[in-house]
Amino acid sequence: MSSILTLAAPSPKPETGYHDQSLAGNLLPRHRFPDRVRMFRFLIRQSATLAFIEALALLFAISWLDLATGHQVSLVLFYTAPIVFAVWLCDNKSVFVIAGLAGVLWSWADLAMGNSYSNETVQACELAIRFAFFFLVGLAGIAMREQQRASNARISLLEHTQRLEKQIIEVSEYEQQRIGRDLHDGLCQFLAAIGCAATSLKIDLKEQRLDKLAANASEIEKLLSESVKQARDLSHGLVPVQLNEAGLPAALQELAAATSRLLPVECTFESAGQNGASQNGKATHLYRIAQEAIHNATQHGKARKIDIRLSANASATSLSIADDGIGFPRNGNETNGVGVSIMRYRANLMDGEFAIEAGVNGGTIVSCTVPTGAER
Repeated sequence: MSSILTLAAPSPKPETGYHDQSLAGNLLPRHRFPDRVRMFRFLIRQSATLAFIEALALLFAISWLDLATGHQVSLVLFYTAPIVFAVWLCDNKSVFVIAGLAGVLWSWADLAMGNSYSNETVQACELAIRFAFFFLVGLAGIAMREQQRASNARISLLEHTQRLEKQIIEVSEYEQQRIGRDLHDGLCQFLAAIGCAATSLKIDLKEQRLDKLAANASEIEKLLSESVKQARDLSHGLVPVQLNEAGLPAALQELAAATSRLLPVECTFESAGQNGASQNGKATHLYRIAQEAIHNATQHGKARKIDIRLSANASATSLSIADDGIGFPRNGNETNGVGVSIMRYRANLMDGEFAIEAGVNGGTIVSCTVPTGAER
């Protein structure tokens, strides 16, 4: 007969709420920070009436402790605790009520313990000093609280303004990209189709020996070809950076070529290192800075030569645009213009450093260095 061996199934372990049965669970400390957080949230979210009652209870407890300890121990600093508590959680009226009660209870405890004064004038001065001390504590606490609230309000307003400005930039970039795509996929295609029709018309007119009309059709063909080229340049300027590894260098190279082709300027581009700006959303900002710097150099600086340099390493990406123009005036008004302000703001969005300097041999150097990392 074959024996049957029955193995008892292991009993399930009770759930403890912590997955601490492993080695990692045994090594990790068991903190109870959530309980403290909940208690802190309860304190700051409770009503002002409940907080006032708690401050009164604390004040009476300190008065009883003052009576129990006698003259040997001074509890004057303990009387300020309910005042600070009221400053934190109550309104100004409640603070002054607690401060007045603190003076009354401290004086009552002092008299109840048999403390005597030489004359009524000394007693009045002592009482006045006590009340003045507690009221000054309350006033100082209220002033500090209002100052802190004002600082928090300013910080919140600045953060809200920065978020709005960033959203405006993002919406502007989105609309520019949308218009650029519509130009490339829509208008350019229509113009190219009309150009093909003009070419076909020119051939037909030549076959019919209508040379004058054929010449007119050829002129229309050239104008359409130039229109297509300009529309494509415009669309590439609106949608400059593609999401690939060589996006920013390729876009800057195309920008330099387009500047040399469309303007009486010699524009060159050099790139060194492995650029990482395209992967974290900073490429568009750097491209717009280069665009604005070139615009300022050609329109205001009267430059004839512009050098664009892009260098990158594992920690930072640096972009510089140098020209041989007349530079910025000494009064510095141009450095506070709208275009320069936008360039500075774009650099700030990337946690970068932006600078405008005079070149060694004249002209202007616009530089922006941004850390390689996630954008704000």
